[in-house]
Amino acid sequence: MKSKRLIALSIAVSAALATGCASVDDSQTTVAPTDVVSKTQYEQTQRRVSELEARLAEKEAALARSNAVVAETGSTDTNGSDLSLFPPNPKAGECYARILIPAEYRTETETVLTRDASERIEIIPATYETVDERVLVKQAATRLEVVPATYETVTERVMIKPERTELVEVPARYEMQTERVLDKAAHTVWKKGPAQGQSGTVLSQATNDTGEIMCLVEVPATYKTISKRVLVAPARTEEKVIPAVYDTITRKVVKTEATTRQVTIPAEYDTVSVTKLVRPASERRIEIPATYDTVNRSVKTTDERMEWNQVMCEVNMTRDNVTALQGALQRAGYYKGPIDGIIGPQTLSAARGYAVAKNLPAGSNYISMEVIRDLGLKI
Repeated sequence: MKSKRLIALSIAVSAALATGCASVDDSQTTVAPTDVVSKTQYEQTQRRVSELEARLAEKEAALARSNAVVAETGSTDTNGSDLSLFPPNPKAGECYARILIPAEYRTETETVLTRDASERIEIIPATYETVDERVLVKQAATRLEVVPATYETVTERVMIKPERTELVEVPARYEMQTERVLDKAAHTVWKKGPAQGQSGTVLSQATNDTGEIMCLVEVPATYKTISKRVLVAPARTEEKVIPAVYDTITRKVVKTEATTRQVTIPAEYDTVSVTKLVRPASERRIEIPATYDTVNRSVKTTDERMEWNQVMCEVNMTRDNVTALQGALQRAGYYKGPIDGIIGPQTLSAARGYAVAKNLPAGSNYISMEVIRDLGLKI
């Protein structure tokens, strides 16, 4: 019973893939060769895809025959079917696409012969020896030469300004002095009370009709200290002598007068080079060894293969989900079209460009769920 449910689920997935998720534009199914892939590699990849598609068609035909047998006999035997035609561990509500995983290559280094060993004939030129000979170029002569005058530097001290006098005003000079002056003169006052209660300055006492005793008390004088500015020396003028000003100057004077003298010009000689043969020309044979170069070549390590990958389909390709996808691709800088919630060539192209840049499964007519998850969307 379990095998029968698996076959039914596989048939449903195949039907969904056959319809191509109706809202997807199939005009972008052919992938043009890029600058990175050569034309030969592109043609080989296309042939390989054709072969894989033919094998897939054969397996789908075998699956159809097995389904027919199951429908007629009611048997759950799946010996004639190939379970690789179905996604592994499929879940309800999910769609899958078979993706061509390109072959993998490794680079091997190989040493190859670039030039065979050979022989080169080298001509050794003749060698010569140069002999120098001394020859007379100009006869000896005399000429009259002027001996210039000689000069010496003399330093002298000269007066620039003579001594003079001028009147200088000396301002008045003041100083502060303090003086003690009388503030209030001594005087007497009458005070009530007996003489014993007064100070020793009581002069006399008297009794009036009321019986009170009045004492005449002497009040001493009081003084205060004041400061004042006193002229010490008045302003005046005095005569000041300003000394003479001297400077040291340097001047050039003749020490000896100019004269003439007769100078003998010696004869001039030059060296003439004479070339003599030392060794004649000859030849030498030189062995040139073979040269090698290191080249890199690509060796295939794994063949192309088809793998199942979860993709968007009619189940989750709602307008809200497509709108969220277009907005995320636009923020990432890949989608330039309108955000209308409709899957079209621009949306597929933007999703494929994002997948290629992120090294995720990429196709021209489907959008991998790995792209959805990488964009941070929950669909």
